[in-house]
Amino acid sequence: MENRAKHLVFLGCGLLCAAALALGMASAPSAAEGPPDGQPAPAASAPAASAPNFPVASGARLAGDDKQTRFILDLDRKIEFRAFPLADPYRVVVDIPQVNFQLAAGTGSAARGLVKAFRYGLVMPGGSRIVFDMTGPVKIANSYVLDAANGQPPRLVLDFEQVDRTSFVQSLAPESRPELKPSISEATTATIPAVTTAALPPVATTDSRPLIVIDPGHGGIDNGTQSGDQTEKNLVLGFGLALRDRIEKSGKYRVVMTRSDDTFIPLNDRVKIARSQSAALFVSIHADALPRREGDAQGATIYTVSDKASDAEAERLAEAENKADAIAGVNLTDEPTEVADILIDLAQRETKTFSNRFARLLMDEMKSTVRMHKHPLKSAGFRVLKAPDVPSVLVEIGYVSNKGDLEHLVSENWRSKAVGSMVQAIDTFFSKRLATAGPAK
Repeated sequence: MENRAKHLVFLGCGLLCAAALALGMASAPSAAEGPPDGQPAPAASAPAASAPNFPVASGARLAGDDKQTRFILDLDRKIEFRAFPLADPYRVVVDIPQVNFQLAAGTGSAARGLVKAFRYGLVMPGGSRIVFDMTGPVKIANSYVLDAANGQPPRLVLDFEQVDRTSFVQSLAPESRPELKPSISEATTATIPAVTTAALPPVATTDSRPLIVIDPGHGGIDNGTQSGDQTEKNLVLGFGLALRDRIEKSGKYRVVMTRSDDTFIPLNDRVKIARSQSAALFVSIHADALPRREGDAQGATIYTVSDKASDAEAERLAEAENKADAIAGVNLTDEPTEVADILIDLAQRETKTFSNRFARLLMDEMKSTVRMHKHPLKSAGFRVLKAPDVPSVLVEIGYVSNKGDLEHLVSENWRSKAVGSMVQAIDTFFSKRLATAGPAK
């Protein structure tokens, strides 16, 4: 049964990889932003990812109303792109080569016309993505790249038009239509590049040291929570790298990072990395933010997986974290529920026991060095913790929405203390586990 569960996980993960970048030129542009009369649409240049410097996006803006809305991205050179709509929720995804986004703070947060908001960022090495949250069904009426002219830089332009649901569904690629969604067993992964896990080193079969997977949450297009210019994705990456360095310095363990730079990694790929590497422990690092209407909260919290959330806050957080893939434009909630049910049902009693044991050890160590939440041990249905054979915890190291916590999160001194307490908990966990259960995997 465990082999069957692994087979289902690997098949499911194949659906998560990003689409290959391709030229997405559409019909002729409107006169307001289009090429001069009689001129063909401009040809795209070679992929910018091969250039010494990445293209720079210096400005982005929306114009129009709730019938027609235009998006304009100012660039320093022409790029290739591919644009496509997605259903439930209504979104438009634009895949482009890796771009250095130098946009003003808050760009994309304001609604205009058919667009509720848009976000942007790295989604894989060499590839960036822009995701638009739409107010309803739309079609991409025009999409093109303009040459620099009349003092204006090269520009990527997209025109959205309101359509009805039927027209929208018919405009989708067959595999993306809600009523034609293939099951995991029917899906093919032959043309999907293994973007996120191909570079992982093979398991060192001659190295008996336990392998620990550190998972900095979010990344790339997914900023996570944010306070001012501090983003969760950067805070937890810095923490994760510091934790990796401290663990490796001890020489007792091998360490694999799910991401070591600002790259988006789908949730199931994070789990797949842990399982494919036969990890002995999976530690996911996050930093929460409480909505203003819900008051204030502070301190670190340690989560384990559970079918039922321990409280409303845990349920809210799990729901938010489980939407990470939809944020990057790929909605993984379409995955058949029976797959998740099988994984949950097959979760070994021993694995859950070890996860809970490590969570308690971690709490005991951290409470002596860092501030903890008033309820520091919680559980909820985090998808990233659902590997049935890898003890896993998710650590919210603090709240970026709390002034005191944020001061700690950006402090190297605080980070050093928190990392030290985690390493001590890891040492205690493995010393007890090896003493009672024999050699680790």
